[in-house]
Parts: sequence; structure tokens; C-alpha cells
Amino acid sequence: MNALPSYRWRLAPDGLATRRQLRALGLRPGGQDVVAELHRPRRRKDPLVAYLYRVDQAKPVRPMTPARTAALAAAMRARRTCPSCRTDAGYCIPRSLGMCVICHDTPGGARPAFQGPAGHPPFTPEGA
Repeated sequence: MNALPSYRWRLAPDGLATRRQLRALGLRPGGQDVVAELHRPRRRKDPLVAYLYRVDQAKPVRPMTPARTAALAAAMRARRTCPSCRTDAGYCIPRSLGMCVICHDTPGGARPAFQGPAGHPPFTPEGA
């Protein structure tokens, strides 16, 4: 038995919102407890559940500070850096591979020397 009120998809009362809906309004839950559940039925599977929060108790989203911006940039740079060849791959390295696609596809496991920093061979004109 669930102690929270449950509502079906699209039938939640006004004044309640999911995290995504709060974020779209520039708000965050702000430490408040979940007040209700929203159930979206699916065929042959358990329903999807979203938690609802009160909009009137939500707080504004914290502003992005220079330190948070720098930390986020460093984290994304680490996700793009190949541990094998130590270059910026230009995309997030797949966790399933553990290295950039070029290093993974190369038999030695390291990027060939003739390739540029983005993992592509250098450009040469057709007639050269």
C-alpha cells in the first residue's frame, strides 16, 4: 500500500509538477518531499512513475557561477579525452569502449601517427 496519492497520466491537479516541469519554469524542488505520484500506463509493462512536487513551495534554480561553469567544462573535457592517445576526441568517449573509436579500431590500441588531433587523416588535395 502506497501512502502517496496517485494520479493517472494528465490528471494531476494544478499546483503539482514533476522535476522537469519545475525546471522548465526555472524552479527546483528545494528540499521539499514528494507529495504525489503520477502513473503513465504502458502495454505489457509496469507503468512509468513520476514524482510530483508543489509548485508554490519550489525555489528558484541556483545561478551558474564561474566556478560551476569551470567544473562542468573540466568534467566534459575529461569525458572527451581518450585515455589511450590523450587527445580530445571531439565527442564523449563511449564507456563500453573505454577509448576513442579510432584507438579501439586500431590493432595496437593506439592512434596511428599520421592522424590529426580530431582523429582524422590530414587533408590533402586530390592532385597533390
